[in-house]
Amino acid sequence: MTDRISEIISGQREYFASGKTRPPAERWAALRALRSALVEREPELLAALAEDLAKPAAEAYLSEIGLLVREIDYVLKRLPLWIRPRRVRTPLLSRPGSSRIIFEPYGVVLVIAPWNYPIQLSLSPLLAALAAGNCVVLKPSENAPASSRALARLLHETFDPGLVKTVEGGSDTARELLGEKFDYIFYTGSKRVGKLVLKAAAENLTPATLELGGKNPCLVDRDIPVKTAARRIAWGKFFNAGQTCVAPDYLLVHREVRDELTAALREAIEEFYGPEPEKSPDYARIVNRDHHRRLAGMLQGLRPVIGGGGDESRRYLAPTVVPLDSTEHPLMEEEIFGPILPVLAYRDLEEALALIAGRPRPLALYLFSRDRRLRRRVLRETSSGSVCVNDTVSQIINPELPFGGVGESGMGAYHGQAGFETFSHKKSVMVRSFRFDLKLRYPPYRSPLKVLRKITRFLF
Repeated sequence: MTDRISEIISGQREYFASGKTRPPAERWAALRALRSALVEREPELLAALAEDLAKPAAEAYLSEIGLLVREIDYVLKRLPLWIRPRRVRTPLLSRPGSSRIIFEPYGVVLVIAPWNYPIQLSLSPLLAALAAGNCVVLKPSENAPASSRALARLLHETFDPGLVKTVEGGSDTARELLGEKFDYIFYTGSKRVGKLVLKAAAENLTPATLELGGKNPCLVDRDIPVKTAARRIAWGKFFNAGQTCVAPDYLLVHREVRDELTAALREAIEEFYGPEPEKSPDYARIVNRDHHRRLAGMLQGLRPVIGGGGDESRRYLAPTVVPLDSTEHPLMEEEIFGPILPVLAYRDLEEALALIAGRPRPLALYLFSRDRRLRRRVLRETSSGSVCVNDTVSQIINPELPFGGVGESGMGAYHGQAGFETFSHKKSVMVRSFRFDLKLRYPPYRSPLKVLRKITRFLF
């Protein structure tokens, strides 16, 4: 496998060196080809997602294929503007002259994708890398094998392998890929593996973006329309059976509305999935038995007020709501990444903010409140990759908003222009004229330091 991977990378380096990826027309052609392939192969991709995660067709289309098609359209429309050199100010000391920033591709980039949204989280960074003019090696997740095979077929039949190549396999394949020299690495997945990816990147001084997870808090104030809030929380949490990196991981609810919100969550879950979610065609499944066992183990010794049941053989775990009296419970130690929602009550905002601040910075923070002063305070006193007020998950569908983590939830961002810039090196360029040459900067330095101090504010 190592020799084959080296050959793939060598072929992509030759392709990149040929200059084929740089012309804007070639980039647009690649994006249009990807869009056409997505539309043509929609039934195959939906079938693969149903096989891997039992994703309902509507959920799969909205969160994967439809979202990708919309993002490609967005990028195609704006790429001519992004690709232009960006003119910036030139200091007086360097005039006459001009300064600009040129966005140039890194070269050959590696994209390592996760299993929870195996199509969207593979192709969204890929399309950004193509828009920036790179060649791409894509490693889909082995935990979504049907989607991995579908992606490999789609990309093999759409692109020259010198431009885009899929390498399927497990953790051994990922290690072999990380042992090679790439010009950029983009990884989406767990914090544990993210550390290994960053360590491997450091060996070759390769820049990297890490899109990781985290325990995303959902802070609920008392002055809210409880039923509307419950529907939005339940939708964001139980979409894809909770296997979403930006899903609310735990609720911090004002104690005055905790019981009312819990009752409203029960109503919302039944409205979405019926009295028996196991029979609902609109509720996904856990990706495999190992993850099901992990999630079931988290519920040991607890008494859920909603759900709690499951069937390992069918990879089913019910939408579950669990009240907690303490933040010290094991359920609060790691990202859940499944349909289990712990609920903690708080007395005042200071208590809630202290709890959030005492944990690693999350990928997303959710706040339900009508109080503008409270909103401003939460934004000011917390740090997270993104914030969504009075809704959940919706922030990621806006291509105008960069998506990424901070601290332990990741580094770097993408979507829309942010994705184009992530996969572009910003090269600084200054061009001087020979018409004027300021003698002040050359030795011997005759101007007194007192004079220099006064004039530097004009020179720089």
